[in-house]
Amino acid sequence: MSKQVKKSSNKLGALVKAFRKYYVPFAISIVLLIASVVFTILTPGTIRNLTNAISPVGKTAVDGKFAVDFDLVLYYAILLMIYIGSSFVTSIISGLILNTIIQKFSKDLKTQISAKINKLPLNYYDTTQIGDILSTITNDVDTLSTSLQNSVSVLVQSSVMLIGVFIAMFIACWQMALVVIASLPIMLIIILLTFKVALPLFDKNQKVLGEVNAVVEENYSGQLVIKAFNAEKAKIEEFKAKNDLLGSILYKSQAYGGLIEPAMSFVSYLTYAAVLIAGGLLFANGSINDIGIITGFIVYVSLFQEPLSQIGQASSTIQLGTAACNRVFNFLEQEELSEEGEKPILLDHNNIRGEVEFKDVCFGYDPNKLTIKHFSGKIKPGMKVAIIGPTGAGKTTLVNLLMRFYELTSGDILVDGVSIKDMSRHELRDIFGMILQETWVINGSLRENIVYNLKNVDENRLKEILEETNLSHYVETLPQGIDTVIQKESALSSGQKQLVTIARAMTENAPMLILDEATSNVDTRTEILIQKAMDSLTSGRTSFVIAHRLSTIKNADLIFVMKDGNIVETGTHDSLMKLGGLYSEIYNSQFN
Repeated sequence: MSKQVKKSSNKLGALVKAFRKYYVPFAISIVLLIASVVFTILTPGTIRNLTNAISPVGKTAVDGKFAVDFDLVLYYAILLMIYIGSSFVTSIISGLILNTIIQKFSKDLKTQISAKINKLPLNYYDTTQIGDILSTITNDVDTLSTSLQNSVSVLVQSSVMLIGVFIAMFIACWQMALVVIASLPIMLIIILLTFKVALPLFDKNQKVLGEVNAVVEENYSGQLVIKAFNAEKAKIEEFKAKNDLLGSILYKSQAYGGLIEPAMSFVSYLTYAAVLIAGGLLFANGSINDIGIITGFIVYVSLFQEPLSQIGQASSTIQLGTAACNRVFNFLEQEELSEEGEKPILLDHNNIRGEVEFKDVCFGYDPNKLTIKHFSGKIKPGMKVAIIGPTGAGKTTLVNLLMRFYELTSGDILVDGVSIKDMSRHELRDIFGMILQETWVINGSLRENIVYNLKNVDENRLKEILEETNLSHYVETLPQGIDTVIQKESALSSGQKQLVTIARAMTENAPMLILDEATSNVDTRTEILIQKAMDSLTSGRTSFVIAHRLSTIKNADLIFVMKDGNIVETGTHDSLMKLGGLYSEIYNSQFN
């Protein structure tokens, strides 16, 4: 068994397991589908009897005429309509049940993926394009549900039909049944060859589709930069290359899948001819004595080969669904953040002292290449700690470790003497308020953005925060004030989004603070105004400030100067300037 087939079978097993809550309605649907097939299989025998009832073959003429029993004809005609009607009704009900549960299953998958997004570690997003993840949530889930909807009923119906017709044919006439069965190996070879050639192409198709969506998402979110650097043509060429590759793969996969239908039709016509010849010869030598068997077998050939043809036609959908299934369950099986169970609250959040100690901390995104190397330091309660250094020195990584966005490679971090490893992530992140360099707003009102995930925020305090963050004037210009809905991110400038994130942190009023380039997107005058608010906010709180503008951290109680993952200098602004080292060099480069 090839690696590709093993991978697919593993994911199909996961699919069956995920589908278990729908086993009962699925079983009901299958039973109704089988009933529909049974009624269909009964029709050729009834057609045979109806043909014999109106056929002169084997009947004696009376006064030159053949007697027809119209009561018998009417009986078989009504029976035929009952079978056909019953088959139609049971098939419709089965389809309704099946489609309903598949749509619910699709909804469940999207819910699971949505929940999974919040359980994945940040390093997954560091290595995966957002557009590819979005493609899994939308295209792959929809493709999987469409494949299930179109192929499950076909596979079940075809399997039951093949078995039922197989039995019925041998009961009717075993010689003619053998003629029909002779076509089966040829059809199976056609189907298996198609699967073998096309399945890798369909798998690749879904992968490249994710890459195309990633390029589209990147082009959409980076429009300002693309236009500023006149890169439209290059981006169009990049998209065209990916899209052409997708088109080429899709064309090949559909072409291979499309060959199956004409091949099946050709074999079907040969089988019809073989049945008519065999039936004529058997009737001529007396092996069969009624013409109805031949007409019935013409229907049997159709019923026998139609399932194989349907499987062949559905092969493209099945293979596309298999590829989508692999991607969906690959995502759902990604390693999640470690389970914490019900960890007890270890600190009294109303009496946080704010002492933080780094003990021989080591960390690397790649365990073999450490970004932070044997970092140690102790921060006393209420201190304002500035972390500076060249780009890539490990400043943001350090605070990400403090928040447990990433787990330590070795060493430990203590908050008020308690290891962050022993604390739940929820408790730890409740202790810290964060203002990040990357601003983020949600689709909602300005109020919802500022009081994000908080309840019962005092209205007067909210007005004070708007004043302190210099947002009050902007709010006054909005049609519904603070309750104005922000339709999209572009409704706010970069600076305004930065102010919103600062206001969000001030509203949270956490015992400790982390500020990562908190004023990087605002002008100098606004920065001065906000700095007063920030000084008020950090007063009495242990705070970690990452800043490139060293003018904002001159009053810090302690400055860590980092380089290549190590602290190379420690002290206050004045002491570090007297030292004349890296800090002095960086500071002078900004003001000289």
